[in-house]
Amino acid sequence: MLAKPRLAVLQTGLLLSLSCLLSACGGSDGGANPRTYYQTKTPYAPQQDATSYEAPPSGFNAVYTGLLARHGSRGLSSLKYDLAVYNMWKKASDDGALTALGAQLGPDVLKIMKANFLLGYGVSGITTPGYGNETQLGITEHTQLAQRLINRQSALFESAASAASSNPRKIVVVTSGVDRAVDSGAFFVKSMLATKPALSSLVSYPPAPSPYPEGGTPIAQPDGTNRFLLYFHKLVAKTDKVSNTANPLYTTYQDSQAFQTWLNDSDLAAKQAAILADSAAQTAGRAVLERLFTKAFVDKIAAGTYSFANTGSMTFSSDDGKFTSTLSGDGKTGITDLASGGSLIYELYAIAPAMKAEANVDFTTYMPENQARYFAYLQDASDFYKMGPSITEKGSVTWKMAQILEDDFFNEVDAIASGKLTNVAKLRFAHAEIVIPFASKMGLKNVLQQQALSTMYTYDNNPWRGEYVSPMAANMQWDVVRNSAGTVLVKMLYNEKETDFKAACDGARYAAGSHYYDYTKLKTCYGHVSN
Repeated sequence: MLAKPRLAVLQTGLLLSLSCLLSACGGSDGGANPRTYYQTKTPYAPQQDATSYEAPPSGFNAVYTGLLARHGSRGLSSLKYDLAVYNMWKKASDDGALTALGAQLGPDVLKIMKANFLLGYGVSGITTPGYGNETQLGITEHTQLAQRLINRQSALFESAASAASSNPRKIVVVTSGVDRAVDSGAFFVKSMLATKPALSSLVSYPPAPSPYPEGGTPIAQPDGTNRFLLYFHKLVAKTDKVSNTANPLYTTYQDSQAFQTWLNDSDLAAKQAAILADSAAQTAGRAVLERLFTKAFVDKIAAGTYSFANTGSMTFSSDDGKFTSTLSGDGKTGITDLASGGSLIYELYAIAPAMKAEANVDFTTYMPENQARYFAYLQDASDFYKMGPSITEKGSVTWKMAQILEDDFFNEVDAIASGKLTNVAKLRFAHAEIVIPFASKMGLKNVLQQQALSTMYTYDNNPWRGEYVSPMAANMQWDVVRNSAGTVLVKMLYNEKETDFKAACDGARYAAGSHYYDYTKLKTCYGHVSN
């Protein structure tokens, strides 16, 4: 539990932020357009017109490109928010406590639920139908991302395609091994090859690191899987244990364990509790719920007389009757007060745009703009503490584990700088839990700004925004060019916008104001040591 003085400070910060949010002071937060308060669920859009990209300096030609991408827009990850909200709605219906608007909520929740139960059924390229899969929008995001990469680097890939038989260079594809990341990579590669079929012989899926776990029975992973590189937030002893301190992956495994310990830290728990316990959050929740249910029903939630959770089982079948899915909730996601009730409805509001093709429901009806803006802030606050820059006094616990990924990007360019042109591209597909720590590790502007333990993250005092750091299909790309003298330059794109490396590396710019950085100086700035 937080001491009362500290809680008062946190609540004051939240109240100030609510005041700003409800009056829309300072315009849309984090660059969002009206009604797009979806934060890390924001559907992807490139952030810069490709025609405005800075061209390589005279005498330099493209030799390599590297990518890290989050999976595309998806459905809900599991049966939790939707079932908890539905159970609340069902009780209100049984009590005769629905408003006219509230009567529409239940059928719309069932549409979202059915779409998630069946998500991916009948879609070529989806491994296993159900929760967590990419939606049609997510497939489109990666299809188009690949097309833009091919177009931006047309000369590089045309050269690779032309030399495919005489001097083949690899297009290395690696994923976390989780279905939606694997599928994203497959849709991306499919799009690349549809655009330039001659590249097909260059696509390579390297063997997974093995044998792991150390000291146990090795568990085989499919080629193209690298959990250490692209699932480092959740390495577990059963599949990934590294006990040999001389193993290069030992540090990554230990950093993953430290992060998972952080998730149970009392200071994190206190911050997360303060976010929803604040009176401003309760006020926002009441504003949402009283549009759907009678005041008497809402008062029972506020008093703790009524509470709801994702309990029970549901069954849905495809329209053709050939696929049926039955799932049960685990009871761990609950509605215990007004804030949690509003926040779970916000979760459905935030996922609905990604599922337009599958569910075609508009949850803006249930989430007024002021409350959408506020619950978006609460979501950002939660993510900021859990896996963003977090608390100053906790050091780098939330991003230290991304060192392996930073090294991987640099190691690829090391090879180019040493004259080894084995790879023409490396494509990595992962998750928000990878992209967010990596952005912090790279020290990107408006990303790595921590908060002291005595303060609370708000939109007024911190620029970190989930919709910028990791929307759906968020990506970082490094374009590498080289001249005849062997000088190597690197330009970074973040969500397809030319983006500076950390401010301390400004001296590595090839020219004043340029987005190209001298690679030798850049890796010195980041402290990278070539293997």
